[in-house]
Amino acid sequence: MPLKKIPDMGVSFGDKIFHSLTYVILAFLWFGTFFFQFKKGKIQAIVYASVISIIFGIIVEVLQGVFTATRQADVFDVLANSLGVLFAASLLLLKNINTVKKL
Repeated sequence: MPLKKIPDMGVSFGDKIFHSLTYVILAFLWFGTFFFQFKKGKIQAIVYASVISIIFGIIVEVLQGVFTATRQADVFDVLANSLGVLFAASLLLLKNINTVKKL
């Protein structure tokens, strides 16, 4: 199928990948803050980091739509942000499962 016949969905996937990767980093940073600085348990730190990162992403998108004239809120950005956070949480959980205790 020629590429010219693909319908334009109005979504830049490069932008969405950037959003996801940015929120992976944000979630890891929040996890590090809760786990190392605030001495929360690993699961609790993952939950806190995930919830705060997702809420932050939603707030940023809403504020873009309300307070700026040159930017607009995009539900796909929120979805990409949330998927990045869930990916980071999954990696942190998998690391927890695969860790073998030394005797």
